[in-house]
Amino acid sequence: MHHDLSQPIETGMQTYPGDPPVTVEPAATHETDGFHVESVECGSHSGTHVDAPAHTEPEGRTLDAYPVERFVLDAIRVDCRDVGAREPIPAERVPDADADLLAFRTGWDAAWGTDRYLDHPYLSPAAAEACAERGFDVAVDALSPDPTPSSNASDEEPTGFEAHHALLGNDSLILENLAGLGAVDERFELRAYPLALRSDGAPVRAVGVDTA
Repeated sequence: MHHDLSQPIETGMQTYPGDPPVTVEPAATHETDGFHVESVECGSHSGTHVDAPAHTEPEGRTLDAYPVERFVLDAIRVDCRDVGAREPIPAERVPDADADLLAFRTGWDAAWGTDRYLDHPYLSPAAAEACAERGFDVAVDALSPDPTPSSNASDEEPTGFEAHHALLGNDSLILENLAGLGAVDERFELRAYPLALRSDGAPVRAVGVDTA
């Protein structure tokens, strides 16, 4: 069975603070032009998307450097729903397993489109390093594996993009804003083909495929 794990692209959708807003509106209509065309404006990290190393690493690769099979991943879902708002996911949650990607299920996709979505759990620096050392790509059902700026941030949180640097600096990929991870098995195949952009990131249609 196939499960859509993507957030829809639509006008006014939630984005990372400071990222370009998303607009989807008609550029041509049946009534005036005899056909319909949508104009889509968005940033490269809108909605459910993949980060390439070039996102945070000056010498990092862009998406066009990867073969398409790189975006078909043997994934393990890691249940982190017990981790609270703006709390770190500890390194102990990172399994020592044979897989391509860890999908951290925080349950924060339920808060999509609200201010609460900014206050998601995040990977502790040690957890991010463990993922990188074991060669895992990482997916989250939240804005970022790092803390997202908000009025609720505390002085104890890591600053900057430590998880991004640990992962992307190791040539791992990061997928953000997944949805519906409860629909897939603990072990599943994740297909997340990005738009054909020579870019630091791009929206994807993330699909979880049952393998059992």
